[in-house]
Amino acid sequence: MMFKNSIFLGLTSGLSAGIAAIIFAGVYKEAMYVDFSEVLTSANLIGACVFGTTIASLGYLLIKKVLPKKGDLVFNILFTLITFASIVGPIAHTFPPEMDEMIQSYFPSFAITLHFFPMLFWLALKPFFIK
Repeated sequence: MMFKNSIFLGLTSGLSAGIAAIIFAGVYKEAMYVDFSEVLTSANLIGACVFGTTIASLGYLLIKKVLPKKGDLVFNILFTLITFASIVGPIAHTFPPEMDEMIQSYFPSFAITLHFFPMLFWLALKPFFIK
């Protein structure tokens, strides 16, 4: 039962984070007048979120199996550290010189924000799936 609930948590939180990311992209586009749809599609956003949260759920199961009493604490710390480490990608990303300058300027802050969506949704929804 724990495996099923954990996988369902991963899929549900990933889909929720993906939908929130699409909404955020729309709001960001309107507020900053920059469109990232040529760099990140809606399918990319949902796919990345679902992939990340499903992997997190599998990691959670593994950590809880190895450390039943301290598993939640260890997992939360690792998930947070991995999420922070993942922002190196958008910071270090280089675009081709012909890419729109607005996209190059605003992409890091946009992408860094999105990197936190999967973790936040997974942690927020966990109590509904895993007691």
